[in-house]
Amino acid sequence: MRDLLLEIGTEELPAHVVDLGTKQLKEKAAALLAEHRIGHGPMSAWGTPRRLALYVAQVEEMQADLVEEVKGPPASVAFVEGQATKAALGFAERQGVHVSELVVKKTPQGEYVFAQRKQQGLASREILPAFLPQLIAALSFPKTMRWGAYDFRFPRPIRWLVALFGDEVVPFSIAGVDSGNLSWGHRFYRSEPVPVTPSTYLDDLRRAYVIVDGEERRQTIIRQVEEVAKACGGQVLWDEDLLAEVTNLVEYPVAVWGEFGSDMLELPQEVLITPMKEHQRYFAVLNQQGELLPRFIAVANGGKDNLSEVRQGFERVLAARLADAKFFWEVDRKIPLEGYLEKLKGIIFQEALGTMHAKTARVVDLAVGLAEELGLAEHAPVVRRAAELAKADLATNMVYEFPELQGVMGREYALGSGESPAVAKAIYEHYLPRFAGDELPETVPGMIVSIADKMDSIAGCFAVGLIPTGSQDPYALRRQALGIIQIILAKELNLPLTALIQRAQVGLADQVAPTLETANQMREFFLGRLRGILTGEGIPYDVIDAVLAVESDRLPDLLARCRAVAEGLDSQEMTALLTACERVANLAAKADHRKVDPALLVERAEQELYQVYQGVKDMVAKKMAAADYRGALAELVQLSGPIDAFFDQVLVMAEDESLRGNRLALLGSL
Repeated sequence: MRDLLLEIGTEELPAHVVDLGTKQLKEKAAALLAEHRIGHGPMSAWGTPRRLALYVAQVEEMQADLVEEVKGPPASVAFVEGQATKAALGFAERQGVHVSELVVKKTPQGEYVFAQRKQQGLASREILPAFLPQLIAALSFPKTMRWGAYDFRFPRPIRWLVALFGDEVVPFSIAGVDSGNLSWGHRFYRSEPVPVTPSTYLDDLRRAYVIVDGEERRQTIIRQVEEVAKACGGQVLWDEDLLAEVTNLVEYPVAVWGEFGSDMLELPQEVLITPMKEHQRYFAVLNQQGELLPRFIAVANGGKDNLSEVRQGFERVLAARLADAKFFWEVDRKIPLEGYLEKLKGIIFQEALGTMHAKTARVVDLAVGLAEELGLAEHAPVVRRAAELAKADLATNMVYEFPELQGVMGREYALGSGESPAVAKAIYEHYLPRFAGDELPETVPGMIVSIADKMDSIAGCFAVGLIPTGSQDPYALRRQALGIIQIILAKELNLPLTALIQRAQVGLADQVAPTLETANQMREFFLGRLRGILTGEGIPYDVIDAVLAVESDRLPDLLARCRAVAEGLDSQEMTALLTACERVANLAAKADHRKVDPALLVERAEQELYQVYQGVKDMVAKKMAAADYRGALAELVQLSGPIDAFFDQVLVMAEDESLRGNRLALLGSL
């Protein structure tokens, strides 16, 4: 057995491609090795901005033999009195085996003869030259490129290839690059090629100022950043997304802290953090009270020898960004937030649906209507004002330059314009949730305006045919639908889905005529997102299917039903109830009415079933009215025994037509 190493050396890869590439390398390598019948030990995949690498330990020297069984004629036809017939001889000849090698096996169809064909495995070293290019070509990325005169596509041009089976180079070529045993170290600190072996690969490159293992780089960054933050008198404002990105932007991390002018602290905290994170990939630094300090921590790609120059470069770039932010902050506040509403007429929301100004008008009407629908009319004034101003900050200089600050600047500019804190907070909250796991609106006005804004976008896009497909969702309608559902479920809002859709369609009537088909498409779209949420809770798919078959579109109610059924699904009581229910349903379909005549209940078992049914019926109705679905199921369980006794002791399809009809009516009622 030998170890296998593959390294794909490239020009700088985008940060997100590194994780995607390493994940696929490991998964596809495992699948292809299994397909080629090559045994192996543990497997690892690593990546940096300039390389994707795969290491497979203890790869077998030989491919496993392939044994195929081919089914032939029935044994009774192939052999007569122990002698092979023409059928057996012909089958053996076609399969390339001697007739004596045929075996007889029992199958569900009887005894048949089988031929076993063995194909001896090849040496792994003979398979790998075709296997490794196949593996590289199997990697899939959202965006790829071609270079030179080659048809091969990859996220960035390939510049070198390492392919080693033990100490032996696996020869192949991709896009004019031949495989070998030479890698490359840090672009600036190791200018010559680096000889590597599979067993020493990580150490070989570490000496060349490259930490290949992403988790090792991540832990190095965490440790260094925390040490630097402590040294400069603060603590890190950690951001997992930023940490993941920075990990894949450097090969040899070196944390360094810098400063910016303390006068910038007059700006809102988000205005400072956003340029640091989104544009410069810096970590913010807080004091012990959680307040922002005029410092930041950047992660350089090497550079220990010139930290002062590196620090100055980081500070200079950030200073320009923050100077822009301060300028926009001062200019934007010269007019009140309301003054930007007119400018929304120049911002297109969607060609067929008009401008952001038109959208704002629709959202105002929808939000106020939802407040009334929910019995929260006392919040209507704040809802109306927040909806009117919700999109105003899109016309400001700050949001134009830093789109990530939409909503945040609306809140800050609203407070500076004399709007109430409730209105300002609702403006910010109407964008929530922005992504999976994000916070939900806390206030009633924020919650209502958020639903209204998202619902208007969904209804409008569906109305003009912009329905999400498997790969296209330019208006992020899936995310917005999930946000609406999460808010409704978390706040347990009594807001029927049908009513929500109808209200949104009415608001669009001036632009697009509402149709029942579009309403049904939206309903199915929402229920599809709800299925995902319910599945994420661990609710079995068949329970979800059963509950969604009920004519109810109150989402909290559907969730409660799912939980009630799922929690008792494996109990003996539920199993008995399901069995009884199925027995009843099979015959109940034949009932032409559900009016039971007690005088025609002549058998003791059917009399007892009717009595239990009468008592349970009223209790189930009360429990259902109170949305006590667990209680309703507990009541229904009482029917299981009497139903079983009924079927054991009573002939439902009696010859007497009146008895038969009455018994079917009883089952129909059940």
